[in-house]
Amino acid sequence: MGVKLYYTTVTASREVKSQQAEVMRILDSKSIQYELIDISVGGEVRDEMRSKAGNPTAVPPQICNEDQYCGNYEMFSDAVEEDKVEQFLKMA
Repeated sequence: MGVKLYYTTVTASREVKSQQAEVMRILDSKSIQYELIDISVGGEVRDEMRSKAGNPTAVPPQICNEDQYCGNYEMFSDAVEEDKVEQFLKMA
């Protein structure tokens, strides 16, 4: 599958939960299939996300298409506002 959404099921941050839910809602509303990757299952998955993001302190949600990094929540949100989600996801 192409689009991968790095998220976490274990967070006390209301902001992270809300951002993750919004990304999923928008992808679902556009019928874009995606794979959920839960970084809370182990440090190696979190490290993989941070490596792809090029940021050692990156937090979910982070979005990739296969192994190509697309961006974080803020970048995704900007793409939604500009109606450029497919370009953001490197699908176009």
